[in-house]
Amino acid sequence: MCEKYNTIAQQLAKWQQSHLLTFWDELTEEEKAKLLDTAVESVDCAALDEAFRRAMATATSTKENLNEQLKPLARERYLSVSEATKEQLLDLQQVGLEQIREGRVGVILLAGGQGTRLGSSAPKGTFNVGLPSQKSLFQLQAERIRKLQKLAGAEGRIRWYIMTSEHTHCETRDYFLANQHFGLPSDQIRLFRQRSVPCVDFEGRILLDEKWKVATAPDGNGGIYRALKDEGILDEMDREGVRYLHAHSVDNILIKVADPVFIGYCVRKRADCGVKVIEKVQPDEAVGVVCEVKGKYQVVEYSELSSETATQRNPCDGKLTFNAGNICNHFFTTEFLRRIAETQMPLHVAKKKIPFIDTVTGERVKPTVPNGIKMEKFIFDVFPLAKQFVALEGRREEEFSALKNADSAGIDCPASVRNDIYRLHRKWLINAGASEIIDAGDGSIDCEISPLLSYAGENLEMAAAGQSFQCPIYLTCDDEDHQLG
Repeated sequence: MCEKYNTIAQQLAKWQQSHLLTFWDELTEEEKAKLLDTAVESVDCAALDEAFRRAMATATSTKENLNEQLKPLARERYLSVSEATKEQLLDLQQVGLEQIREGRVGVILLAGGQGTRLGSSAPKGTFNVGLPSQKSLFQLQAERIRKLQKLAGAEGRIRWYIMTSEHTHCETRDYFLANQHFGLPSDQIRLFRQRSVPCVDFEGRILLDEKWKVATAPDGNGGIYRALKDEGILDEMDREGVRYLHAHSVDNILIKVADPVFIGYCVRKRADCGVKVIEKVQPDEAVGVVCEVKGKYQVVEYSELSSETATQRNPCDGKLTFNAGNICNHFFTTEFLRRIAETQMPLHVAKKKIPFIDTVTGERVKPTVPNGIKMEKFIFDVFPLAKQFVALEGRREEEFSALKNADSAGIDCPASVRNDIYRLHRKWLINAGASEIIDAGDGSIDCEISPLLSYAGENLEMAAAGQSFQCPIYLTCDDEDHQLG
């Protein structure tokens, strides 16, 4: 260990990171090994220094005023589900189902986050929002995959690639094992880790989380591209014949996993990269918008939009001109993913309050103001690299309800996402011919339909036509795995 220590100490000194060894003499042999093997030795100081300088240069540079260059999405690259005919949507759905039936579709789930704002340190996908079924986000999405495979027919199966982080990987793996992968074959699911990046102070000095451990953070959802290559998943996709990928975040409880209409639209348009959006109706809603800038498509964050741009409306229909709200819902071809895997992604700086070990006092400090930065990559930063980019606008009430906060926040919380599910599923029953749906006596309309019974409201007539329902309602099918969850 002495020789390894000397080598690493020299490297750290070269890059002004010697403080990482401040407490060496206080550490146990096990802690010393961890510091050298899993922390310090794995840090590429040269690459980190270059990344820090590049990120800070981007953060402090004078940003070009995008507002004068923005154009809304061109109509030939954009389809609204609300404006499409039933025949158009059915045609696109059949194209998507055919790709699923042929085994060409995979799903990439971005599941590296913890439920910190929900009051939980567990992976967010394990969170139970309190539906009548008590199903977690992971279980709901797994069952949508199972149902969609049945709708597609034949032997087609949807490969599920789940990107975790160092903070969620083991718990996610154990959770799926404990729940028998929610009825999916274990070899259909592939967990892989996104990379972590050391947290640094404003001078680029790496922070210590413990005296023997470097403070790290996931490299953002844009880390997906390098991780897919480094983990050999792109090669696996080629071997398995997967050609089209639907990528989305774990926290959207209404997500249409591997949506065949979205897949079909992108395939029909020969897109190598696509995005599903929802209509942004309030100028101050905190979502980025997909726009055209200098002939390329990109996401412009809401904070970058001037008030004049954000409030601009179309004279013909009164809608916001820039209303293609980004909801982290994407389509890629495997060919595109392979092409951009080595691309140097932009780095975004997030100033954070990062707990750290003070190398002078040895005490752990929990700062009350930002004291360092986390460097992140964003999944949508590859949009300008697409050769053929398209967008599909879904209906918010059918496709998007994000779980981010505790109920005390009042929005994007367990109560709000439950109610969004209840409203949608109540609508499904009414559309299927239910004669009446009676509330629970207190005005609540707790109404849940298992994904194993219906993926998106289809084939409910036999269960609903002419029926009267009393809330709370939970409809499922005979082969539901009641032991899971």
